[in-house]
Amino acid sequence: MPPSTHDLELDAATRSSDDPLRADYDVVVVGNGPVGKVVAAHLGARGHRVLVVERAESPYPLPRAVTHCSDVARILQSVGLAPDTIPHITEPYDAMYVWTNGVGETLVEVDWSGLGESGWYNTYFFDQPSLEQALDEVMAAGPRVEVVRGAEMTALDDRPDAVTVTIRRGGEDVEVRAEFVVGADGAHSTVRDLIDAGWHDDGYAYDWLVVDVEPGAGASFPSGATQRCDTDRPSTMVPGGPGRRRWEFMRLPGEDADTLNTPESAWELLAPWGPTPENASLVRHSVYTFQACWAERWRRGRAAVAGDAAHLMPPFAGQGLGAGLRDALNLTWKLDAVLRGIASPDLLDSYTSERRHHARAFVDFSVSLGKVICITDPDEAAERDRRLQAEHRAGDRPRPPRPGLGPGLHDGEHGGTLSRQGRVRIDGETGRFDDVLDGPGALILRRAEDVPELSTRDLEDLAALRVTVVALSGDRTAAAIDEVTVIDDVDGTYTAWLDELAADVVLVRPDFHIYGTGTGDDAGALVRGFLTGVRTGPCVRVDSSNV
Repeated sequence: MPPSTHDLELDAATRSSDDPLRADYDVVVVGNGPVGKVVAAHLGARGHRVLVVERAESPYPLPRAVTHCSDVARILQSVGLAPDTIPHITEPYDAMYVWTNGVGETLVEVDWSGLGESGWYNTYFFDQPSLEQALDEVMAAGPRVEVVRGAEMTALDDRPDAVTVTIRRGGEDVEVRAEFVVGADGAHSTVRDLIDAGWHDDGYAYDWLVVDVEPGAGASFPSGATQRCDTDRPSTMVPGGPGRRRWEFMRLPGEDADTLNTPESAWELLAPWGPTPENASLVRHSVYTFQACWAERWRRGRAAVAGDAAHLMPPFAGQGLGAGLRDALNLTWKLDAVLRGIASPDLLDSYTSERRHHARAFVDFSVSLGKVICITDPDEAAERDRRLQAEHRAGDRPRPPRPGLGPGLHDGEHGGTLSRQGRVRIDGETGRFDDVLDGPGALILRRAEDVPELSTRDLEDLAALRVTVVALSGDRTAAAIDEVTVIDDVDGTYTAWLDELAADVVLVRPDFHIYGTGTGDDAGALVRGFLTGVRTGPCVRVDSSNV
């Protein structure tokens, strides 16, 4: 289910430039894009008072990101925006992502079909402005979140017990106190600069014209996701969310970006694909520089960065927004644990080590795709075509990578990998695991009889972290503790998963990732190891060795 708000004060508000701010907050979030909104929504729903500071006076009205994958769908589910509840915003894509050369020959078919580990389709396309509006409504419906627009964070004074944030609005500076600051303020992040996080530029940079189109009544354009690796003009066509299409065209060597970024150029490039001013509307056109960059440090003291403030990647794998939302989920459950007094602040060290490794894997993968796509030399392209066509004929149908987390709070062979989500039944209620139980965190056992004896403190901390003890079978009354729920594994998802893991128990963290697995006899040790890591912080080095 979405984070519970039934017992919270419902005081979310968007403040005008004249409204006074409180003197103190639990968390100040800088940036009100999707990443900042998810951070604020989760922390607010967990009872923490959050201030979101946004420079822009009004929401950005045009689409930017257009795709996400299965585990991101689960993150949206966690704030009450599961894809099947917002069909006007997002739609599944159950097909191949087809790459062709300039004469239309297939080079690669990336398999974007089917369901992912998280119980949702592997690929979705969505309209970002509509998604952001829905996230705004989530924040306003209950969490203790205040949003101030037309304001800018200009300074932070990080001390051992709190951080003082200077906010400029209406020409005046206001200071507020917070326990933590999260910078979700984009590629030109002020928070990143203020914490001296460093910024590694991998040297990858190509300009592309991004064009969003809304077909008119009766218009019919190609519907699939296509990458045309054409030396004359590398280009991309994908869905743009319900009722929209997106095209991207690479700026060629020697071509002027300003000349490319005009309606006339957009229509000229669109014409071979079918859209014209007579059968479609031009929603927007903009030249973007696709880059590969990341912050060298994602946290210092009581301040951290997330999303584009922490990493940038080319869009060829469709993972930019997803990486940011994964940052949000990883960071918020740890901040919640620290704010509740369960965890040591040292737990936050694992945010950088876990997430930087994971995001870097997608940066590298996206760059590797770009190096294939952005070839304009005919001889180099011919060699690429021969190699890729041979692999395709041999039956190679690659799927997007599934990197695990970097060093941090997880253990064993399967620690740090994504968990599964299937349908379960409890007391006659059937639904996805997260909706029927209290979120994704869980100690899942084959048999109720293997539930370990746990101390009162351990049980209280698991409950506060929303880690539920569940079993797939057995007599609940025979369990060592009363706090165990026997579930009906409706589709056999969890039984099959435990078989794949060669395990009888798996401990899933609140961010969908596995802490560890083992036999039934290992259940107690898994819980104690996890809670010890939460309370004291895992032993990780936050340096280049974790990249």
